[in-house]
Amino acid sequence: MSLKIGRSVFGNIANKNNVMSKSAAMELLQQWVLNPKLQLHMLQVAHLMKCWAEEKENLSVEESWKWEMAGLLHDADWDQWPELHCKKIIEELEQRNIDPEIIHAIASHGPAHFGVQPETKMDKMLYAFDELSGLIHAYSLMRPNGYEGMDVKGVKKRFKEKSFAANVSRDEILEACDMAGIPLDELIAFIIQRQPLVSMPAH
Repeated sequence: MSLKIGRSVFGNIANKNNVMSKSAAMELLQQWVLNPKLQLHMLQVAHLMKCWAEEKENLSVEESWKWEMAGLLHDADWDQWPELHCKKIIEELEQRNIDPEIIHAIASHGPAHFGVQPETKMDKMLYAFDELSGLIHAYSLMRPNGYEGMDVKGVKKRFKEKSFAANVSRDEILEACDMAGIPLDELIAFIIQRQPLVSMPAH
C-alpha cells in the first residue's frame, strides 16, 4: 500500500493565515481519532510544536497556533483511514480553506512515506518531533516515575536498542534532526522538559 501523495503543492496561497479555532481543531481530532493513545501522541506533538515556536522561533501567539495546529492534526486520518493517511486530512483542510503552510507541514511529516520533502522550519520540526516524541513517551511508560528524573543518556540508550519501540524509525529521527540542523541530544532534552505537561482532554 503506497501512501505517496503524488503532489507537493497544497491549498491556496489566498488562504494564508486562515486557521481553525482551537475548539474546532479539537472537535475534528476527537471525531476522527478514536484511539486514546494516538490522541495523546497528537496532543504531545502539538504541545512541543507550540513550545518550540514560542521559545525558539519567538513567534507570535497567532503564528505559534499554526505550528500547534499542524501537530494536533498531523495524524488525524491514521486511526480510521490508514490507507488514506495523509491524503484525507489534507483534503479536509483544503476544503476548509486552511493556510497552505499548515497543510504542507502535515503532508511532509514523513517524507519517505508521503513523498513530500520538509521545506519550512515548521515542516522540519513536525518531522523531528513526531517519531522522537513517541520513542521518549514509550520510555516514560516503562519507568516507575515516568518523565521525572529522565535524562538524555537514558533516552539515547533506548534509542540504540533496536528492539525497543521497534516501530520507531531511528533513521528518520536522525534525518529529521539533520534537516532541522538540531543535535539529537538537544531535541531529546527539549522533549523531556516539555512533553509531561500534556494530559488527555476530557470527553
